[in-house]
Amino acid sequence: MSFFAVLFALVIEQLRPLPRDNWVHDNLISWVGWTGRHFDAGREHHAWVVWCMSVLAPTLGAALVYHALAWQLPAAALVFDIGVLYLTLGFRQFSHFFTDIRKSLDEGDELTARRRLADWCHLDASELPRAEFLRHVIEHSLLAAHRHVFGVFFWFVVLSTLGLGPAGAVLYRMAEFTGRYWSFKSRALGVPANDRLMQISQRLFGWIDHLPSRMTAFGFAVVGNFEEAINGWRRDAGLWRHDNEGVILAAAAGAVGVQLGGAAAPGVTPDRSKTFESGATRDAAESAGSTAGVAPQVGHLDSVVGLVWRSVVLWMLLLALLTLANLIG
Repeated sequence: MSFFAVLFALVIEQLRPLPRDNWVHDNLISWVGWTGRHFDAGREHHAWVVWCMSVLAPTLGAALVYHALAWQLPAAALVFDIGVLYLTLGFRQFSHFFTDIRKSLDEGDELTARRRLADWCHLDASELPRAEFLRHVIEHSLLAAHRHVFGVFFWFVVLSTLGLGPAGAVLYRMAEFTGRYWSFKSRALGVPANDRLMQISQRLFGWIDHLPSRMTAFGFAVVGNFEEAINGWRRDAGLWRHDNEGVILAAAAGAVGVQLGGAAAPGVTPDRSKTFESGATRDAAESAGSTAGVAPQVGHLDSVVGLVWRSVVLWMLLLALLTLANLIG
């Protein structure tokens, strides 16, 4: 049933994606803000309470609703799976940024493309050299694809196999959103809203994302240049501040033969500099370290799209085989 739930959710999301400003995102902000206001008194153990209420309570709720439906109406349980996946998994939750940037570049309007990257990343990209600008687009797109598709996919399949329905999708999405929310709020205020809460939410998401990030990197290696992807994974993953991000980006760089990393790697995790480093020279980038490969070009954007879609097909085929084996067995 997991295969059909993911398949239908992806198809529906392609046909009728959620709008950019949607009620789901607004309610997530309201929920995490509410838990912070009511359960956070500034002490360390309160940070754990806030995280559990923000992340584990919705996860448990999804599991209980799924069990109640599966006990009475199995078809309704499948519909519930599809509905939750539609809200938590999909390309169209972030791809409009990437599509707009690529469209602007195809039209020769690089200024608009830079502005759209700045809107996406909440960082200033106006003075970046062209290769650095393209590198940031590629890195941010790869990490967004992982966190909106492959990470959700992994935990949904794992917990669904254990009979918990879409609880895994809710767990991953809420953990990712909570870490991002508290980091962004701290930056917006100029001081940590709760430094301990921010650290705990990021650390716990790092643990939750440990296996999915490596599965994503392995998928990129299988559908891309396998040898170079594995070599890049082993050699260059440490170029990024966050291990999980480094594994994904190093493997992807080797898979498509593009140079990533360097003086100012942004990633998706919003705890880096408020502005990109501008005007970085080649020597500066090399001293900071970057992967092997060709300097980023516009054509690499299409290569990245192909890499991600081939990886989706790979994992869907594997899930289909597991589902078929389960039905036969």
